[in-house]
Amino acid sequence: MRILLKLSGEALAGEKKTGFDEETVRKVALQVKQLVDNGTQVGIVIGGGNFWRGRSSENIDRTKADQIGMLATIMNCIYVSEIFRSVGMMTNILTPFECGSFTKLFSKDRANKYFARNMVVFFAGGTGHPYFSTDTGVVLRAIEVEADYILLAKAIDGVYDSDPAKNPDAKRYDTISIDEVIEQNLQVVDMTASILARDNHMPMRVFALQEEDSIVKASKGEFNGTTVTTK
Repeated sequence: MRILLKLSGEALAGEKKTGFDEETVRKVALQVKQLVDNGTQVGIVIGGGNFWRGRSSENIDRTKADQIGMLATIMNCIYVSEIFRSVGMMTNILTPFECGSFTKLFSKDRANKYFARNMVVFFAGGTGHPYFSTDTGVVLRAIEVEADYILLAKAIDGVYDSDPAKNPDAKRYDTISIDEVIEQNLQVVDMTASILARDNHMPMRVFALQEEDSIVKASKGEFNGTTVTTK
């Protein structure tokens, strides 16, 4: 079994709502260790937004802003990777562009080699190109390494028909197809990532990171959240 776990920066911030909360990251690490110890191969993508919000600035070129965002995801992965190592896991960070000795250059063969060694593989730097989000990055990497499914660990407990923060009557879906997500523009992941997932039949499970043992439960399909199907 091979899964790709997307961790949102907002969820990793915990109650602080900014930066990363080390205890939250450590709890994530301990859950991932359970999966790895049971033979599951785990790849991880982390958002970069909590380090970099300058994309909305009118004074910075979009391409340059996106490059800063890519570097932010690498910083995030280096940090989280070290927490993972502190609880007894082996890790490696792959990027789509050279970063000297900080990371290794991504290739499917290299990722497979690390998975075979029971390493947790962090996919940082997005796709390596501007105008693509880490949502697209996680779907792309999941397809490339032939993951069985994507786990989306968020600050919200699934997919709703409207924003539950604004609409107290918002309905949460237990199961929804990726076609419905696209038609209703529900933004589980961005539109580019949604279409990529649909066309390559990559299912997703969406859940709240803060719930007890959320990653372990989601990996078993026994979770409080939403399954996004592609068939």
